[in-house]
Amino acid sequence: IFPIFPPFFPVSSPGGAGGGRGVPGGVSVKMFLRGRPITMYVPSGLGPLRAELPPERLQLDWVYGYRGRDSRSNLHVLGSGELVYFIACVVVLLQLPARRQRHYLRHSDCVRCLAVHPDRLRVATGQAAGVDKDGKPLQPIVYIWDSATLQTLQQIGLGSFERGVGSLAFSTADQGAFLCVVDDSNEHMMSVWDCARGTKQAEVKSTNESVLTVEFNPRDSSSIVSSGKSHVFFWSWSGGALTKKHGIFGKYKKPKFIQCFIFDAAGALLTGDSEGNILTWTRTPGKGGKGGIGQQTRAHEGSVFALCRRRDGTVLSGGGKDRRVLSWSPTLELLHEVELPESFGAVRTIAEGPGEELLVGTTRNALLRGTLGSGFTPIVQGHTDEVWGLATHPNCCRFLTCGHDRQLCLWDGREHALAWSLALEVGGPRNWGGGHPRGVWSEVWGALGGLLAGGSDGNEQLSVVRFSPDGTFLAIGSHDNFIYIYSVAEGGRKFSRFGRCTGHSSFITHLDWSKDGRFIMSNSGDYEILYWDVAGGCKLLRNRFESRDREWASYTCVLGFHVFGVWPDGSDGTDINSLCRSHHERVVAVADDFCKVHLFQYPCARPKAPSHVYGGHGSHVTNVRFTHDDGHLVSLGGKDTSVFQWRVLPGDSA
Repeated sequence: IFPIFPPFFPVSSPGGAGGGRGVPGGVSVKMFLRGRPITMYVPSGLGPLRAELPPERLQLDWVYGYRGRDSRSNLHVLGSGELVYFIACVVVLLQLPARRQRHYLRHSDCVRCLAVHPDRLRVATGQAAGVDKDGKPLQPIVYIWDSATLQTLQQIGLGSFERGVGSLAFSTADQGAFLCVVDDSNEHMMSVWDCARGTKQAEVKSTNESVLTVEFNPRDSSSIVSSGKSHVFFWSWSGGALTKKHGIFGKYKKPKFIQCFIFDAAGALLTGDSEGNILTWTRTPGKGGKGGIGQQTRAHEGSVFALCRRRDGTVLSGGGKDRRVLSWSPTLELLHEVELPESFGAVRTIAEGPGEELLVGTTRNALLRGTLGSGFTPIVQGHTDEVWGLATHPNCCRFLTCGHDRQLCLWDGREHALAWSLALEVGGPRNWGGGHPRGVWSEVWGALGGLLAGGSDGNEQLSVVRFSPDGTFLAIGSHDNFIYIYSVAEGGRKFSRFGRCTGHSSFITHLDWSKDGRFIMSNSGDYEILYWDVAGGCKLLRNRFESRDREWASYTCVLGFHVFGVWPDGSDGTDINSLCRSHHERVVAVADDFCKVHLFQYPCARPKAPSHVYGGHGSHVTNVRFTHDDGHLVSLGGKDTSVFQWRVLPGDSA
């Protein structure tokens, strides 16, 4: 981006460019995206614009979602009673039943694995490698931190791991003095670290096959077990060296994956595999010995995804295909079983809560709480695929989200809970607008769902949906380059085609209504800024200079004079996915393509404007919206499937 702009004031250029021809004394600024000039006209009577940080700041208030679809052993109960799990770059500590969250925010890329120290206070978390905004690789790392204070105690392995940290475990027999880490390199390097000093004690190439889990023998810290694709390895650690022996399956079929294992009360190893079996290894190999299987127990249809040993010595197993949680005696006699509802997906991990309570993480990114006798209810739910659509309620702290999983979700921002979800026949629009101003929000979106499913206008993806301020019109921007306008009647229950805005040469990305509800400003995929007279018949306003003083009910267009300062130097035009001006028109929030949320002052019409920058998302941030009272900001994490609710702190409390 190369804005042509003097140090303090706009520069006058007669007429400017593109639609402003013949306007004497027209004042304009120009920026370039991918070599394309974008001319913006300066409002009349505008005084000096200062580039300052806004007094408001953001504080992460709540994280919706859980990463269960592709991670293991990622749900534990701390000594404080809090649940600890992760999604995106955030490790969440959830206190029940009070429903309070705290967040460990040190990670710079997606958290991949988690282990809890035997003291149930300290936590180790490992992250993926990732890249920075310039495409340079970021080194993966493990942090050991105090769950009471959220203070980092030790950084492990900076510069030692490749691609990411796949699994890790604390030793048990010596009160957690050591940490074993397996990275995601081709050789899946295994290393042992001194937790107190952060120094490496041993390192060895593990295997070229995937490694899914690793654990110390709870009775002997010199013995380590790892498992994954077609293998169980028994490691001996002595004199700074790690040596391995293969688990021998003998007469039993060698499974494709060994996804999980535990040590039972007698010290024997139990493994769960992709054949649905639990294997009991009665002879784990020592010096000169071979491992052997003493028992095979048929447990599940499909894979065994989780094993958990309870305090009373009984064993729990969780199934993939059959979605069942089974309870076994110490000798693996079936005691009890319960099947999870299909909507929650398969069992990913199981943790023991207080008393008879169990906690279950699922492959559809839900956390469930319950007992084998009473069944399970969700305490955390989230999207399961890339999330884009976001709309905040016009009168209360509620918001809608949708994504590629075709789930329409209504969230209660005050209760921090999912109010309801609905499976759509087709995916929702990528960029939703605000709710209908008359308060019949859910009914409007119900009607809109039918409208979208009908596909009556065009066959392309719908990109943006927005009601006019008084609710009498609905504008829908499409990938067929058109904006479709509908008149709204019967309190949002009836939609009829009013007209079509024609003139963009690329797909519609963003649009906003004027405060009087007569005009629209829109952006497109080739960086056009166009204005439309909807009330006058959906006409394109070719003289864009005449729209310079128009006031907008919302400002979500990423291109325009009032927001061009949010664009970074050298941008290729895809660096900003969404922005939103606050209702009091003092700040603008920006969702960028580098996992960050920014908070700028508004208007932001100076190049290289400063911003408060907030991390936590592990993917491109796809959308941001302020709630009705500007008390909160909601952001979506794209592929990391997370939904963040930020508290907006005023200047005097920031």
